[in-house]
Amino acid sequence: MTDILTKLQKASKDYYEGSPTMSDDEFDLLAEASNFEEVGAPVSNRVKHTYRMFSLQKYYVGESTNPLEGYSKDIIETPKLDGAAISIFYSDGKVKQVLTRGDGFEGLDITSKFTSNKPIPYSISNKSDFQITGEIVAPKEIPNARNYAAGALNLKDTQEFLNRDLTFIAYNVQPHISESYSSDMDILTSLGFNVVTKKDWNEFPTDGRVFRLDDNAEFKKYGQTAKHPRGAYALKVRTEGVPTKLLDVVWQTGKSGKVTPVAILDPIEIDGAKISQATLNNIKYIEDLGLEIGCTVAVERAGGIIPRVLKRIL
Repeated sequence: MTDILTKLQKASKDYYEGSPTMSDDEFDLLAEASNFEEVGAPVSNRVKHTYRMFSLQKYYVGESTNPLEGYSKDIIETPKLDGAAISIFYSDGKVKQVLTRGDGFEGLDITSKFTSNKPIPYSISNKSDFQITGEIVAPKEIPNARNYAAGALNLKDTQEFLNRDLTFIAYNVQPHISESYSSDMDILTSLGFNVVTKKDWNEFPTDGRVFRLDDNAEFKKYGQTAKHPRGAYALKVRTEGVPTKLLDVVWQTGKSGKVTPVAILDPIEIDGAKISQATLNNIKYIEDLGLEIGCTVAVERAGGIIPRVLKRIL
């Protein structure tokens, strides 16, 4: 377990410094399976974001209730782009500061890479002070497009950065500049930005869909948790996994004294490894999936390491 936590801590640090070494899905599955709850990672040479960059609460198709169910006004749906998030602070119509996401409070200063109109407008007609956040992405036909985009933020050579095939797509502006999110995005479009609401951006990697209240006053009223805004969420799809039979459930005590259920499985092979056991997290997880001895389940190796029961099939 120590090796897994070390791997997650490194993956978290790499991601927040702009050079991810693990996909979001791998990280989410491995973190959930090992009860890893650290959010963000400290970075060196930290600079504070003018406005905090929150992460989105993730929900999965078929596993969760829509957290905005019952809301009667407009909800905007957009693609969840899979690249590297940055914040850009404009003042008097010029780029003043560009930061990597970091831990959401502070990030690395990468302003020196953004002194031209590529990949963001350097000069805009709006002279107000505001922070625009969005994603640096690369075409998905580029091998490891996510790492290609995120790794570019750490390049020492500015010209090498500018030569990369990168696009910036905005998805937020703070403070809000109109009454609705969609209007905010329209205004950013008029200022020369690519924005997430205008198309599906299928030429770039995505890893789900984002749902957000359109009314900015309502969004603010919903507030946020310590980690996520309550007026928006990300919806993702679990991978299918490999089917097998659940033979038994045993309880295992870890070094910390925590007792967790473990699935005993009819042996299967996943990515060349023979799997006969998988984590079940806790009793609520078993109940939520409706698991019974003898049922057929889908299993995956979270992060390529930990076998995990994803769902019940039969």
